[in-house]
Amino acid sequence: MTAFLFNLLLAIAWVAVSGSASLHNLVLGFVLSAVALAIVREAFGGKGYLRRTRLILSLALLFMKELTLSAWVVARTVLRPRMDIRPGIFAFPLTVDRDFEITLLANLITLTPGTLSVDVSADRKTLYVHALDCADPEAVKRAIANGFERKIMEAFR
Repeated sequence: MTAFLFNLLLAIAWVAVSGSASLHNLVLGFVLSAVALAIVREAFGGKGYLRRTRLILSLALLFMKELTLSAWVVARTVLRPRMDIRPGIFAFPLTVDRDFEITLLANLITLTPGTLSVDVSADRKTLYVHALDCADPEAVKRAIANGFERKIMEAFR
């Protein structure tokens, strides 16, 4: 997070030095400072800033893909003349353990149409999820574990 803030400060400094306060110039400054930070951090043995950024972008792309696919499935389900669904709540065992990771996972699940995070257990080891179609809860658990949860662990550990 510190690297991101430093990257943003360098981009703002780029805008100030170049004298052009346009969005395009800010984005250019952000990209140039990200490359500079990646070069400097790698030389001093720090965790790769560009690698982490790539992993976060991969998580965002996965979310956009899941959002699109699940919106399509929910729309198709709702528009059918006979809705053949089995809604239900299931317990998802959490592998992530930090508050930020649990909150991010719960929000990604809730923002995806057809699923809703209901609660987290007191010991923070189980997330309760409501699914529009819970005919196969094990398949939904595998999809969450191999999708959002795995990407969160890759990006933030």
